[in-house]
Amino acid sequence: MTDKLDGLRVLVVEDEMMVSMLIEDMLTDLGCTIVGPASRLDEALQLAQSAELDCAVLDVNLGGQPIFPLADVLREKGAPFAFATGYGDAGLRDVDKGSPVLQKPFREADLARVLSELREKAGV
Repeated sequence: MTDKLDGLRVLVVEDEMMVSMLIEDMLTDLGCTIVGPASRLDEALQLAQSAELDCAVLDVNLGGQPIFPLADVLREKGAPFAFATGYGDAGLRDVDKGSPVLQKPFREADLARVLSELREKAGV
């Protein structure tokens, strides 16, 4: 499965440094290219506008700030994304229901599966 993910450019948006580092390690192991990471919404929005990316993994809550403005920007750009949250899809807006959700804590195999789905959606 890893070969399918080689070179996939993944925007990482996570406000907890240890979790962000863990996700980055998993992405590196899977052969992905890390975009960011961003720990604040303004950083993430700037990266989404300026960086080349194929998909994104989004923490739903960045220090009390919901990630939904970024989800809207990514949706407009046609960049698929997955939410990473400890609350399942309970904390998502209706428009985001049905988006892939990585239930925290997640394993590398879970991340690989979701990224494969996102890569298919992105057509890369």
